[in-house]
Amino acid sequence: MDFTVKIYRSFLESLLEAQYSFLSFNEYLTSLLPNKLVVLRHDVDLLSFNSLRTARLEHELGIKGVYYFRAVPESWNESVIKEVAELGHEVGYHYENLTTCKGDVAKAYIDFKNNLSNLRNLVDVKTICMHGSPRSPYDSKDIWKKYSYRDLGIIGEPYLDTDFTKMFYLTDTGRRWDGYKVSVRDKIEDFQEEWKKKGLTFHTTKELIAAINAGKMPDKVMITVHPQRWNWFGPKWIKELVLQNLKNGVKKFMVKSHKRI
Repeated sequence: MDFTVKIYRSFLESLLEAQYSFLSFNEYLTSLLPNKLVVLRHDVDLLSFNSLRTARLEHELGIKGVYYFRAVPESWNESVIKEVAELGHEVGYHYENLTTCKGDVAKAYIDFKNNLSNLRNLVDVKTICMHGSPRSPYDSKDIWKKYSYRDLGIIGEPYLDTDFTKMFYLTDTGRRWDGYKVSVRDKIEDFQEEWKKKGLTFHTTKELIAAINAGKMPDKVMITVHPQRWNWFGPKWIKELVLQNLKNGVKKFMVKSHKRI
């Protein structure tokens, strides 16, 4: 049974046993890098208390990562944000301003600055990460074609400031580890086929754990986790399974439609 809290813990433990060091994204950008590393990224799209659970679990294991919070009620929980930071994790802004501002770049930048300021009133913020908003025609990274986040004291954005020639990317988007096939934006298109040729394609968490245990995982990995997907078996687990399968069907159609344009 996949996407349970139990198997998530086993996944992290397998990486620890394989001697991977865990870094926040800020540390990846500013520190001397170890030979084997994981940048553990969390996109807090929904169910903020799920993020607190994973943050506590990771803290218990001596692991740190980065948690990106959206400026929407489903994600923005100030007590959760503060506790995640207190547990030693990095906190960043999961921005989607070009979507919420309906493509108006100037308005989106102002909205971005306001939300960033509000988050900085709670915790220190050094990095940001785009929220994919798959149903939107807008890619919020396009804000940075006109403006610079570095002018605001932001040092990095994972999609724009990661050297993917040296970093393998994994994401649980679509509640599967090969979800790039049905993902609109959470994928690294320039490298996906190359990784596929090397056999670095996984569907289940058990397949990932087996590859880690066999020493087949690259030495440098960025892993994106959506904590709302990980639950104890029960009604929430079943609900996430059913809803995500429905979403995947819609996103698959959107990906095909985008390719035809």
